[in-house]
Amino acid sequence: MRTSIATVSLSGSLTEKLTAAARAGFDGVEIFENDLLAAPLAPEEIRARCADLGLTVDLYQPLRDIEAVPAEVFARNLRRARHKFELMRRLGADTVLVCSSVDPSAVDDDALAAGHLSELADLAADFGIRVAYEALAWGRHVSTYDHAWRIVEAAGHPALGTCLDSFHILSRGCDPRGIEDIPGEKIFFLQLADAPLPAMDVLQWSRHHRCFPGQGGLDVAGLVRHVLRTGYDGPLSLEVFNDVFRQSEAGATAVDARRSLLMLQEEAGVAGPPAPVVPTGFAFAELLTPDAEPLAALLGALGFARTARHRGKPVDLWQQGEARILVNTGAAVRRDGTRLAAVGLESPDPAGAARRAEALLAPVLPRRRAPGDAPLDAVAAPDGTELFFCGTRPGGWRADFEDVEHAPAATDVRHIDHLALTQPWHHFDEAALFHRSVLGLRAEDSVDVADPYGLLRSRAVSNADGSVRIALTVGAAPTDDTVHAQHIALATDDVVAAARRFRDAGGPLLPIPANYYDDLAARHAFADGELDTYRELGILYDRDEHGALRHCYTRTIGGVFFELLQRDSAHRGYGARNAPVRLAAQHAAQTHAGG
Repeated sequence: MRTSIATVSLSGSLTEKLTAAARAGFDGVEIFENDLLAAPLAPEEIRARCADLGLTVDLYQPLRDIEAVPAEVFARNLRRARHKFELMRRLGADTVLVCSSVDPSAVDDDALAAGHLSELADLAADFGIRVAYEALAWGRHVSTYDHAWRIVEAAGHPALGTCLDSFHILSRGCDPRGIEDIPGEKIFFLQLADAPLPAMDVLQWSRHHRCFPGQGGLDVAGLVRHVLRTGYDGPLSLEVFNDVFRQSEAGATAVDARRSLLMLQEEAGVAGPPAPVVPTGFAFAELLTPDAEPLAALLGALGFARTARHRGKPVDLWQQGEARILVNTGAAVRRDGTRLAAVGLESPDPAGAARRAEALLAPVLPRRRAPGDAPLDAVAAPDGTELFFCGTRPGGWRADFEDVEHAPAATDVRHIDHLALTQPWHHFDEAALFHRSVLGLRAEDSVDVADPYGLLRSRAVSNADGSVRIALTVGAAPTDDTVHAQHIALATDDVVAAARRFRDAGGPLLPIPANYYDDLAARHAFADGELDTYRELGILYDRDEHGALRHCYTRTIGGVFFELLQRDSAHRGYGARNAPVRLAAQHAAQTHAGG
């Protein structure tokens, strides 16, 4: 299907928005009136610019407060509409959006509303323009799509149809099945947006918190399926009001928007990219560091051994059980030092995973490969982390390494339980959609976590059996410039033994305040001495209906720390209840180290 995006969904000048939309692969745009009014180009120049970019102008919007008003007000409205229709003819737009009235002078009279809209459609038809009437969720008298359709149907004008907006329909809890009663040719336009599910005024929700389909909690795909059953053959168009998008670079936002529509079409059964290839495990996590010694000491204390070295690059492989950490000292390192830069994902079909990623607009990374190096496809996640698709057959990427030492004697760590990746504030929703669509992972609900200096948002994505888990975390506002380290969580069957071995080997455990353990004693019953052991080793504890989680943390090196984690088999959480305590302890440790 053709795709379109409203210019209000992107940041920048109108010309910047048009360029971003075209580069992302959209077919058309909705031009928002404010964007046009602020543009230095004449309508004819904007029309030519769109044509040069291969874009059609699918909608001009909005005309507001038109119908069911006193006669003298309606006369002024028709005069205003005539001017807009003349402008649209210059612009090359043939459909105008008319929102249901919020004017205090509007009356609750469907017959009057139908009559006014019919007169407006008469005038529009003289200019070769169609009128798409949309019910605003906060409309004064018309606030639901079925009510708007009844008025359009009563007007019976060929140049008058309805515009369906997924946000206005789903935010009010309306049943979208009734859409199938509307003839497809009378649905003049379809606007799509998702949103989280907060408890707030619907107008505030609409103007500030919409997001692209797949980033919120509304069933946009289900609504689209109902619309398509009517025979609707117009574009799928995005209209998203979002404060973050308005402050982000337009090109990246347009790509994210286009990706959301590709995934939406797949979910709606229209068409889609190649089928998802869900990763089955972590092949490795790669750390970049300017100084390998502190990291080597920490890994050694954790029980890892340096088992191999890359044949042509300064990259060491440290391994324990099925947990593999690459330590790279050859690449450029940012000022925050050690960081998690790449993740190897075990895949049953690496080539298929790469094809899907490319079809969903993931940046494919060029790889400088020496002769004999294993071919590895890689893409960049929104935060810049490199994701490698690694085959599960023997050899593969591991063939690039030469063995240097025997396997580690310690067996505390079994595998990587999960990774926690800190996102730039403006990439949080994009990151969740990226990991869902490109990797085929399932997204859990967002969680807000209290930090001593702000509020963090976290959202986990995982595969079905939990062998791949990634927690995406971000500060709640662009002004939150606190550096939150990334971390690697290591699964163990006995966190007490693993923590004690780490400490006895000289490893620095993160100290946890005594008050935390006083609270644990009030909330849970423990065996004799158990809580004292947790207190001694800085082990945190959480329990839900599925079982218990016990975990502790190392001190931070650069921008990375490690977690030792023991989970009951059915426990799928990440210790969110303990996160505020852990964050406060890390801030205290950093302050102490800096002082």
